[in-house]
Amino acid sequence: MEDLAHFLRTRRGRVDPATVGIPTDSRRRVAGLRREEVAHLSGVSVDYYVRLEQGRAKQPSEQILDALARVLGLDETERGHLDRLARQRRRGAKVPGGRVRPELLRVLDLITDAPALIMNHRLDVLAGNRLAGLLLGQPIPGLNTARHIFLEEAERGLYADWETCTLDVVGHLRLAVGQFPEDPRLASLIGELAMGSERFRRLWARADVRARTHGRKAYRHPLVGLLELHQENLALPDATGMELLVLSAAPGSPTEDGLRLLAGLDTDGGDTRPTVTTRVRE
Repeated sequence: MEDLAHFLRTRRGRVDPATVGIPTDSRRRVAGLRREEVAHLSGVSVDYYVRLEQGRAKQPSEQILDALARVLGLDETERGHLDRLARQRRRGAKVPGGRVRPELLRVLDLITDAPALIMNHRLDVLAGNRLAGLLLGQPIPGLNTARHIFLEEAERGLYADWETCTLDVVGHLRLAVGQFPEDPRLASLIGELAMGSERFRRLWARADVRARTHGRKAYRHPLVGLLELHQENLALPDATGMELLVLSAAPGSPTEDGLRLLAGLDTDGGDTRPTVTTRVRE
């Protein structure tokens, strides 16, 4: 329950006491709420809440989790994460495989005007169309976008909103750990990122979680310039942890022209028809 304990401590530290009716003055030395204040506002004993933050309490009830979420001001994503952390001991969620169905590969092959990727919960790119490979500037097989963003310094300039991208990556990986706490490859990836990136270590310590659904994604491509794209993350219904990501341009925009130019690049001297590059992970 250590993950639950850490999450509670970090959420408690960000709550402004004034928002829950607790007056403050210059003598207050605690950032956020005190443990006894959270306990009182949640309707639980101080001893029980202290044991929760120390990882020693039994699994809290749904009513207690609801009360804690209310006091700590958790949003929907954080509330779901809290629930998963509280039930980690008995869940033992099976780590999903990484095989991409042939039918999905055909879908990728049909997407010719937008970069499209299939990713798993570790942010491994399992498959991508040719335009995605041209956008990212390297072959799809073996690519992990978390490593790409945090550890490959030469690639940092590709992401026009690099700092926002790092927040999204860390928030996603935090959610993944709550969902698949027994995944050794996920734990190894997080250790690698922590060893190699000071920014990752700082963000990871905050225990923030973010759900990736849709939004703006901007790239500075070395050949075609700024590409301001809209990203849609579509969860695949029969592949737990996998998502289809499609990056589209607004009709008539300079980015649409940039994608057309990118699609026409022929780096291998062969034909320029879209192809799918894949890596199957077991």
